Amino acid sequence: MKGPLGDAGITLVIAPHPDDEVLGCGGTIARLTNAGQQVHVAIATRGRPPRYSEESADRVRQEAVAAHELLGVARTHFLDQPAAELDRVPHADLNAAFGRLFDEVRPDTIFLPFLGDIHLDHQLIFRSAMVAARPRTWTYPRRLYAYETLSETNWAAPHIEPSFVPNVFIDISETLERKLAAFACYGSQCCAFPNERSPEALRALAMLRGATVHRHAAEAFLLIREMI
Repeated sequence: MKGPLGDAGITLVIAPHPDDEVLGCGGTIARLTNAGQQVHVAIATRGRPPRYSEESADRVRQEAVAAHELLGVARTHFLDQPAAELDRVPHADLNAAFGRLFDEVRPDTIFLPFLGDIHLDHQLIFRSAMVAARPRTWTYPRRLYAYETLSETNWAAPHIEPSFVPNVFIDISETLERKLAAFACYGSQCCAFPNERSPEALRALAMLRGATVHRHAAEAFLLIREMI
C-alpha cells in the first residue's frame, strides 16, 4: 500500500455508536486489513434501559461483531458508555476511558467522528479522544483523521457549527462492496432508500467522493494532525 496508509501502523477507529465505523470508514478499514495491517474498532456507547432495551443493545452488538469480522478487524473494544446520554458523564471520566483505551491499543493512526456532527455523543467523543491523543510523551498517535457520518455530519447547521471540508480522500474502489456488505450486517440500522442510512445512499456518497478525485469510489476525511 502506497502513501500515508502504507505507514498507518496500528489503526484505531472510534465509533460513537455501532455502525458509525462502517458508515465513515468501512472501505478504508477493509483496504487496511487487505494489506495486512492491524485495525482496532472502539464502540464507545451501549444503549441502556429505559431508553433502549437490553435485547436491542445485545442485537446491535452482535451485528457489530459480524460486520467487523467481515472487514477483518483485529479486535473490537466496547467501552459501554451510555448512548445518547454522554452529556451526563463527567468529562474527566470520559477522558479517562479513552486514555485507558489508548494505553492498551497504542494506536499510530486514529479515525474520529467529526466535531461538527449534529449528535452530541459524536462531539463529546471527539473532544475526549483528542484529550487522550495529546502529544505529551514519546509515544502518541502520529496521524488523526475525522470522518463523515451520513445523517450526522451533514445535518448540522451550516456556518454555525464547524463544516466538514475534507482534505484527504482514500480510494475504496476495490473495497466498496465489502463496506456495503458490512453495513448490511447491521440489520437493525439499515433503512430503505431514500433514507440516508441505506446501501444506496452509502454507495452514492462513495461515488461522489470518488468522482471528486477521479476515482470510482472514495471515503473523505479531514486531517487533524500528522507527525512525520
